[in-house]
Amino acid sequence: MNSWVNSAEILGSDLPLELSGTGNRRALLMDALREAVRSGRLAPGTRLPPYRSLAADLGLARNTVADAYAELVAEGWLAARQGSGTRVAERAVPVTPAHRPRTPERAARPVHDLVQGQPDPSVFPRTAWLASARRALAAAPDDAFGPGDPHGRPELRRALAGYLARVRGVRAAPERIVLCSGAAHGLRLLAEVVGGPWAAEEYGLPFHRALLASHGVGTRPLGVDADGARVDGLTRRDRAVLLTPAHQFPTGGPLHPGRRAAVVDWARATGGLVVEDDYDGEFRYDRQPVGAVQGLDPEHVVLLGSVSKSLSPTLRIGWMVLPQRLVGPVVTAKGEREQFSSATEQLTLADFVASGAYDRQVRRMRQRHRRRRDQLVAALERRAPHIRVTGIAAGLQAVLELPPGTERSAVRAAAWQGLAVEGLADYLHPGAGQAEGPRDGLVVGYATPAESAYPEALEALCRALPPG
Repeated sequence: MNSWVNSAEILGSDLPLELSGTGNRRALLMDALREAVRSGRLAPGTRLPPYRSLAADLGLARNTVADAYAELVAEGWLAARQGSGTRVAERAVPVTPAHRPRTPERAARPVHDLVQGQPDPSVFPRTAWLASARRALAAAPDDAFGPGDPHGRPELRRALAGYLARVRGVRAAPERIVLCSGAAHGLRLLAEVVGGPWAAEEYGLPFHRALLASHGVGTRPLGVDADGARVDGLTRRDRAVLLTPAHQFPTGGPLHPGRRAAVVDWARATGGLVVEDDYDGEFRYDRQPVGAVQGLDPEHVVLLGSVSKSLSPTLRIGWMVLPQRLVGPVVTAKGEREQFSSATEQLTLADFVASGAYDRQVRRMRQRHRRRRDQLVAALERRAPHIRVTGIAAGLQAVLELPPGTERSAVRAAAWQGLAVEGLADYLHPGAGQAEGPRDGLVVGYATPAESAYPEALEALCRALPPG
């Protein structure tokens, strides 16, 4: 049966009185509908009455209700399709009000996701990607549908060579680029080819350290401060060093120019390798992007990149820009055929880059992430001015510095607010020996939540923070 809910089910028994009061009735109706979604009274997919019916029920002008519906559709709370009416959007996740008692079962299931590392999947550029796919398939040579070359499709390697030179200051011919399924795949291949031990920043992804260890490559930590990794701790014994120079992950801040030069000097003097994880180098907000370290010495630096932050992690397309001496060994390690990344998706991405659609998507995402970051900073200034936020000049995450000894309790409080967020300690290398003790903080990813859910996610975050 394709019936809709009535006004009482939407608004509750007290809302008609509120709507009959003074003030902007459209704004009051919109607030009431938002609250109905937040509280769970309106579940995702629920069909709303036609605006004429709701207007008659509430004694409002039809235009008032129609305008309210239209604005809530634009905000992402509602979805409207021809012939299907207006419904609660599938991604408008209900949020339990702060005053309602929480059961352990409810607290264990996060309502909001502020874990770093993933863009909002709803902003994937489907129309532009489909247009590139059609053009790419129409122009694809016959060999694109045969056994794949482990180097990757030449069309994409050419497109990336031009793009990375223009945007990231990378110095590489297409022949230096080997495609992979992402940064993790690239690290696996380099671990096999280069061997260990490696040095790594004391704060970083545990997954990367575990991946290297699973291939027999141990890592030892380098200290991290406001200027990035303490590269003066590198030794001749280190075969490679894994860095995030554009925006240290997760603490924020670029590698200081003096340290960029120093790490290249170390590589030249020892024959070591700098592995540059350029995970979010395109997303800088308050100043011009910092060029890749690879541009300083292409023969001693490997640049790793992917589209997981700019497009989607499901595409499984990444790249390695390699010193010439490593191209052959890395391709051999991949195998005789391309097993990891679809040739048709590679061709589509090549067209997406060459047509300018990728630049447009990055600009769009940069504006969106900057707006999200600004909302986070504003919420903290308003609700928790005693909390310092760092690492906000770039990327998709920020660090909230907490008073000593409060990180674990803040993570637990966030869970009770229905919020998934991680502590800074989760990223600390187990071998790190910090003289002043570990830093307390929360790593807040601000890219994932839907637009309609983000304000409530920030409110939940502020409620979880220790008092000033």
